[in-house]
Parts: sequence; C-alpha cells; structure tokens
Amino acid sequence: MMEKTNGTTEGYFILLGFSHWPHLEIALFVVIFIFYLLTLIGNLFIIILSYLDSRLHTPMYFFLSNLSFLDLCYTTSSIPQLLVNLWDPEKTISYAACMIQLYFALALGTTECVLLVVMSYDRYAAVCKPLHYTVLMHPRLCQSLAVASWVSGFINSAVHSLFMFWVPLCGHYQVDHFFCEVPALLKLSCIDTHVNELTLMVTSSIFVLVPLILILTSYGAIARAVLRIQSTTGLQKVFGTCGAHLMVVSLFFIPVLCIYLQPPTENSQEQGKFIALFYTVVTPSLNPLIYTLRNKDVRGAVSRLMGRG
Repeated sequence: MMEKTNGTTEGYFILLGFSHWPHLEIALFVVIFIFYLLTLIGNLFIIILSYLDSRLHTPMYFFLSNLSFLDLCYTTSSIPQLLVNLWDPEKTISYAACMIQLYFALALGTTECVLLVVMSYDRYAAVCKPLHYTVLMHPRLCQSLAVASWVSGFINSAVHSLFMFWVPLCGHYQVDHFFCEVPALLKLSCIDTHVNELTLMVTSSIFVLVPLILILTSYGAIARAVLRIQSTTGLQKVFGTCGAHLMVVSLFFIPVLCIYLQPPTENSQEQGKFIALFYTVVTPSLNPLIYTLRNKDVRGAVSRLMGRG
C-alpha cells in the first residue's frame, strides 16, 4: 500500500478517526458541520466589520482580525476532510493531501500560540502603559508582530514536515486520528523516531509552554494594575477586553496541555481525539462570540454599519 523511495511516497492513508464509534458518526457529522458554519460566519463577520468600521482600526482589532483569519484557515485545513470521512466509509486521504494537511495544521496551530502572546502584550500595554500605548503599539510594530507570528509558525512546521517526509512508513497506512498530525504519523514508522520526538518535545515547549508563561506574566501585571483602578467604568472596560482574551487563551491552551501532558494510557489516544476535536472545531466557533457579545465597540460598529445601510 505504501512504498517510500528516494523521499517520495505513493499511496494513501486511512484516517481511522471515530470509526470505533460508528453509531456516533452521523451525529458528529451534523454537529461538526454546524460548528464549522458558525466558525466561517462568525470569523468572517469580525474580519469584515473590523475592515469597514474606521473606529475598529486599532491594534486590538488588527490582531483580532488576524486571529479570525487564522481560525478560518485552521478549521478549513482539517474539518472539510473530517466531514468527508465521517460520511464516506473508506475514510482515505492521499499521501500528498496528508502532508499538506499536516504542514498547515501545525503551522497555523503554532501561529495561534504566538499570536495569543502578542495579543496579551497588547492588552498589557493598554492597561499598564495607557499613556504610552499609541507609542508602544504603533502600526508598524503591530504589523511586524503579526508577520513574526505567522513566519514563526510556518518555519516551525517546515522543520517537522521535512523530518516527517524522510521517515519510512514500512507499509503501514492506518492513522489513528481524524487528521494528519506528527505524533500519529510517527507511530507508523518502523525505525527509531527519537530525533523526531525530541524535536517535537523541544518545539512544543518553545511554542506552547513559553507563550503560556508569557501570557500568565502579562495578566499578572494586568491584575496588579487593575487593583489600583478606582473607576468602576475603567474596571468594566478592562474586564470586558482582557476577560474575553483570557477566555480565548483558556479555551485554546487547556485542551492542548491536556493532550500533551496526559500520561500515555490505553484510553489516552481516544480521549485525545475528542480533546483535539474541541480545540479544532468548538474553540474557533466560540472566539467570535466571546469577543462580540459583551463588546460595546463591536455593537456600536454594527449599529453604525446598519445605520449607513
């Protein structure tokens, strides 16, 4: 089924996904399809609104638009294939499509880790350095930070993808996951993959644990600044913007940490699929709701847009 010669592979993979629960596949298809539509609509709404309303041309909404575009790309890299496999009993994906999916899913996931750090720094500057905010977060710096987030994610993914490309798969072609990811594919190898696993562990520490520490440090400083705020209106504004970002950070990092920090057991792989499904499908659909439901700036932008219409 799989032959690897001179670094090229011909054939296909079978993504086992949730085939151990065939009675759940139709229900999962419907639920995932609904969440995918919500993700598309909600994130496109934020991107378009931030572009059309001049009052939202601020660093916060610039980074939020980047996050929305990132979530659109991230879900689209895996969810359409998952929907096809839930409906199709064969559940196949070509080798080339699998490698492309692996590259973009890893690149976009890494980019989100870095972008969430940048967004936390923006909130830190807004709350702790309000008088210097426009100087600290000038447009050129914001653009550079956004570009750095994207570039770091794609470079990290390129390293893993190149390592993965040269791993011989020895005829095994059943991937015990619903999308192509490095740990699941490494299990198909018949050679020692310690170098790949070590590289994955190091980069995971750099792009998951370090960003989380930086985010928590930023919010520690924000918490100290909040305790000094006497104005009720000021407190509400801080909690409105920082609370939304902190909730988004929690929805992204907690499932990721659960997957990578849980000890390997007989059921950990199956639990990991559902946790991965949460941050791949549910989290990107909730981000627009979290940022818009209690956000006066967004509600005002919608009112102005409808008024012009």
